[in-house]
Amino acid sequence: MKLVRFGKLGEERPGLVDADGAVRDLSAHLSDIAASALSSASLDKLRAIDPASLPFAPAGARLGAPVAGTRNFVAVGLNFADHAKETGQDIPAEPILFSKAANCIVGPYDNVMHPKDAFNMDWEVEIAFVVGTRARYVEEKDAMAHIAGFCICNDVSERRFQVKRGGQWLKGKSAETFGPLGPWLVTPYDVPDVHDLAMSLDVNGERKQTGSTSTMIFSIPFLLAYITEFMVLDPGDVVTTGTPPGVGSARKPREYLKAGDVMTLRIDGLGEQRQTVVPFKM
Repeated sequence: MKLVRFGKLGEERPGLVDADGAVRDLSAHLSDIAASALSSASLDKLRAIDPASLPFAPAGARLGAPVAGTRNFVAVGLNFADHAKETGQDIPAEPILFSKAANCIVGPYDNVMHPKDAFNMDWEVEIAFVVGTRARYVEEKDAMAHIAGFCICNDVSERRFQVKRGGQWLKGKSAETFGPLGPWLVTPYDVPDVHDLAMSLDVNGERKQTGSTSTMIFSIPFLLAYITEFMVLDPGDVVTTGTPPGVGSARKPREYLKAGDVMTLRIDGLGEQRQTVVPFKM
């Protein structure tokens, strides 16, 4: 099942994608794709609905982030072996965790704004998971039961803020629009092997990142269990799990995003994102 949220920013309605790729309106069945809709029981009820019985969303409707009400947006650094290698860093002994501001989340086709005084803006295609049920001191063997679904995340980064402004990664990861999610939230039932999905990112039609979730250092169940040693994850929280090689800051020569650039991200089974970088505006 592929869940979406469609409509103007701040006015999104819940929907699902039918077998023909059309968006159907779920508003008669739930108010939004948020915490109360993400439990296994709630998802089973949605799965039982015949998509043909649902009205179509308006043609050309904007797609928003596929989950609402996220309170914690957690990210994992250097979680792909080939990405760690390209940066010249050792494979971490434990996951590197940092936060992105939850209010940087935007839709999969929304513009990404170049921050004020930013010079080293970078791209990162990632697979994210959305928490479906409260997760507290979870064991790895039970972790998947707490996941509502998976989606693409562009972990947009400003490397100078991240590395040169006092060592706090949050500074380079949380500018407004730095968290495009979607287009779909795909339930685990519909992802045969989340650790064997091809990933790619293009800038202006040129391939920059090519990878696979198979090169993750720490698996998704391990990550959820590990994170819950330190904090509680609530329904609707998002965890983005690291990027494969090809980021701009590791290329020779280094490459950074500028206004007008177009990023296109793909992960097998999870769809495609596309964002245009726009100049800073107050």
